[in-house]
Amino acid sequence: MLLAQKRGRLMPLASAQAGDMLEAGHVEMQGREFAWTNTDFDRIQALIYQRAGISLHNGKHAMVYSRLSRRLRDTGHQSFKDYLNWLETQDDPEWQEFINALTTNLTSFFREQHHFEILANHLKSKPASTTWRVWCNAASTGEEPYSLVMTAIEALGAKANFALTASDIDSKVLASAAQGVYRLEGLKGVSAERMQHFFMRGKGANEGMARIKPELQRMIAFIRVNLIRDDWPFREPFDVVFCRNVMIYFDAPTQRKVLERIHRVMAPGGLLFVGHAENFSESRDLFVLRGKTVYERR
Repeated sequence: MLLAQKRGRLMPLASAQAGDMLEAGHVEMQGREFAWTNTDFDRIQALIYQRAGISLHNGKHAMVYSRLSRRLRDTGHQSFKDYLNWLETQDDPEWQEFINALTTNLTSFFREQHHFEILANHLKSKPASTTWRVWCNAASTGEEPYSLVMTAIEALGAKANFALTASDIDSKVLASAAQGVYRLEGLKGVSAERMQHFFMRGKGANEGMARIKPELQRMIAFIRVNLIRDDWPFREPFDVVFCRNVMIYFDAPTQRKVLERIHRVMAPGGLLFVGHAENFSESRDLFVLRGKTVYERR
């Protein structure tokens, strides 16, 4: 156990740090490049909530320090206080970097397989001429939206009337998604048949990589959308919305606000797919549960 000296006695380092937090309002974390204070964390908590609706709990000190330290280095600031003071005078570019640094992007192809089976059955339940408008609002690096397009082609055929809008708050992952290039080891959830039909394997310098075929990319519009802003650019209602593992980062009032907005941009009877840890039973006036983490828009 690491020990620290305090008023003539030794005590566990974690306890010493906690005491310093209470008495001095900050902690100088040993061996770290930048001073890190409670005030810094509180300011970051408030700013990411205001800008992205994300509720950072108090156990995220180490994660926030690690991710934002890169922004201090890149912008030449010597302390979090100076960086945050400067950030609040900036326009969109650095704010976007700030948000990018603090968002989490965990994804994979055909994650939560049962959702894609439900979607396929739903698509096949309507006439072949049906026009489908679908929104994936946590596109990350593209695995989920491309999985949706593959599902649509398998269910409806290559000439499927299926248009997908894929959005994310993180501009960098969206740029990666639009490229549609992946390492082969990241494609373990993709069957050999799908690899053959939907991907092009890299050769030479691109050995070990695979690219999504252009015909799939053309079915997707990648755009940046901040779910807590009221400037969503949609004009036509969506028949299906994938909003998986997003709401877990919001507090209850923000969840309700976002659900109300999603409800407004969906067609009646449309399906909302959510993450396995998300439950919106308190919003029965908006959505009714129709399956395992699948809701129908009232």
